[in-house]
Amino acid sequence: METTFNSSRINVVDCLRGFAVCGIIIIHFLEHMNFYNFPEPTVLDQAIWDSVFFLGASKMYAIFALLFGFSCYIQHHNQEKKGKDFRGRFAWRMLLLFVWGMIDLFFYNGDILCTYAVIGLLLIPLVKAPDKVLVILAIFFFLQPVEIVYEILGAVNPSIPPMDLGQGPLWAALFEPCANGSFLDVGRAGTRYGLQINFGWAIENGRLTQTYFLFIVGMLLGRKRLFLDEGDNLKTWKKILIVSVISFAVFYPLWKILPGHIANKTVAHSLEIQLNMWRNFSMMAFYVSGLVLLYYKTRAQKAIARLAVIGKMSLTDYLLQSFVGGFLFYNWGLGLYRISGHTMSFGIAIAFLFLLYFFCKWWTSHHRRGPLEEIWSRLTFISTVKS
Repeated sequence: METTFNSSRINVVDCLRGFAVCGIIIIHFLEHMNFYNFPEPTVLDQAIWDSVFFLGASKMYAIFALLFGFSCYIQHHNQEKKGKDFRGRFAWRMLLLFVWGMIDLFFYNGDILCTYAVIGLLLIPLVKAPDKVLVILAIFFFLQPVEIVYEILGAVNPSIPPMDLGQGPLWAALFEPCANGSFLDVGRAGTRYGLQINFGWAIENGRLTQTYFLFIVGMLLGRKRLFLDEGDNLKTWKKILIVSVISFAVFYPLWKILPGHIANKTVAHSLEIQLNMWRNFSMMAFYVSGLVLLYYKTRAQKAIARLAVIGKMSLTDYLLQSFVGGFLFYNWGLGLYRISGHTMSFGIAIAFLFLLYFFCKWWTSHHRRGPLEEIWSRLTFISTVKS
């Protein structure tokens, strides 16, 4: 079978990315941009918070990570078909992404771009690796090896405490500027402490290993061309949908019940993280497979396709929400954290997404890429040798 991809974008992937971006923005606005300071919640506030976090928390980032790995494969594959080795350019591209992340940290201390840039470098040795190697690595990181180690250590020596990288003082150093500081105070704190906090949090909560796992799975999806409507792909997505529902039905109750019945705190804590990652992955697989099937097999395609304009500009969207969210909720801007409960924050998020959609629709009707995507692409392929 022909293994080349068309130069045009795969629209369903942009739709999935747009879906993830929308979910991420809603969650961030509810969190007041990683600044957990809220008025006393009402019953409606709590219901909205619980619903959004059950449906979206970690699942939207998981979709984003999956598609990052897929894009990595596409970039290498397309350049390989031109007789070029993209690995050096990809390393440079990750360095540029790290710079974007540092800019983002100036506005929003919960940035993920720096984390993606560092983990993305670990994909370079896998570009030409056999599928079998990728599958083995994916299984290894899916199992959450850090948590397995802590479970073993905790079982052998119950006095060993759960992982704690001691980041409490750093969180306090970030929150104070958000509550009372200026724009520059927030920027200084974010760029000074943000990297350490984000990497530390990702290690403590299983996100780092899960992200690498999802990157690898995304590469495999690209190799298998599963996002294209060809062959038996849709049958495969139906199977994934069924397995994801069954997996969630197993992992969710285990996550809710099992850790609470284990007396060993370290074992219980690590097991809770493992089961949480697995149930989130099950929900993510349900979303992805469900949206792919709806897109290709139902009349919902037209509605779902509207998400593509947001997905095509995901980098621009991400940094834009950081600046706008900071302005809305932090002290240096409107300081809405003082009065905005979860219901109000949810409404603000929906209004922002409404405006973002029309901005993205207008921009993509006049330009091939988003503004930051264009800069990133041009810098990726910048030549050091004058022709």
